[in-house]
Amino acid sequence: MRLSIGENIKRLRRERDITQEQLAEIFNVSCQTISRWETDACYPDVELLPVIANFFNTTVDELMGVDEMLVKQKVDKYLRDFKSAISHGDVYECIRIAREGVHEFPNNYTLLNNLMYALFISGDDDGGLPEWKENMHKYDAEITELGERIMKYCPDQDIRLEATIRLAFNHCELGRKNEGRRIYETLPSWEHCREFNIYWALDNGEVLEHAREQIMSGYNILSGGINKMTGAKGLSDEEYIKLYEKQAELDRIVYDNVPPDDGYGNTQTHCCYAEKYARLGNKDKAIEHLKIAADHAINYDNAQGGEYKSFLLGKRSWSKADFETSDPRPLKIRMRDKWLQEKDFSSIRETKEFQNIIEMLSK
Repeated sequence: MRLSIGENIKRLRRERDITQEQLAEIFNVSCQTISRWETDACYPDVELLPVIANFFNTTVDELMGVDEMLVKQKVDKYLRDFKSAISHGDVYECIRIAREGVHEFPNNYTLLNNLMYALFISGDDDGGLPEWKENMHKYDAEITELGERIMKYCPDQDIRLEATIRLAFNHCELGRKNEGRRIYETLPSWEHCREFNIYWALDNGEVLEHAREQIMSGYNILSGGINKMTGAKGLSDEEYIKLYEKQAELDRIVYDNVPPDDGYGNTQTHCCYAEKYARLGNKDKAIEHLKIAADHAINYDNAQGGEYKSFLLGKRSWSKADFETSDPRPLKIRMRDKWLQEKDFSSIRETKEFQNIIEMLSK
């Protein structure tokens, strides 16, 4: 088995932004010795290995690159357990798993990113945690520290960008919009992303799948834009309804008139439809969309996944385990206890039809 002590010392030194001269002074050796370590011309003395590992907050085994397969197996188990916990909305279990993983592998950026994410969603106001607001402030400094560390040192671009976006959003959520905007403005524009440009390097057999992935990405961008418009101020209720109708038109085009029943998005969209119709006094339309939303929520709760196919997207599948949520409640209970509590439903709340929907969601 090839030892990678020199490679690891060089990587860890650079992550700490330390020069060879500075490291030599810390370990009381010559600069030439550090250089020879990093080129694998020689190895550090055995008694110095724990000192070096301790300085870099790692283990001797990790420093030496020993049992890399075992390390990968352990990390993969942490990631599987984390994914299982997040798919069930068990946020505190996610935090526990991520902390345990980071404690064992303090320089694994996937685990560090997972910990940052779990701390962040514990402060999600849509997550069903009564103490979400306290968590926002409780974990703010740790989220910031993790984000800045990943931004500065992580060699994986995808993880680094994900953490950068989350850090900027966290600043905005805590009222530091100028800081958040400063970070957002460091991100590359979509014209320069991999998915948009790699087409020219693909083989013929890869083009169709790439085109479908690009359509899926474009659909997500359009849907996200429509969703952001629904959160904008200054639109009338009629204009909000027009936005939902545009989303429905987009879904019909992309999914050949049969959008997949993947739960959360469909349920929330029809609840929003109903809310606007209720505010406009159109009781029948409001109830119609609430019934559709309730059916989507119940179907999602009863399913584990499914498949769908369209001309533009090809054959795809979805699994409930793929959906990350900070709320462990079934979707129908979230609809009943959160979305249907909006004040705009006051005009129809006492009607028999509305109560029937509540009863349907409560079973």
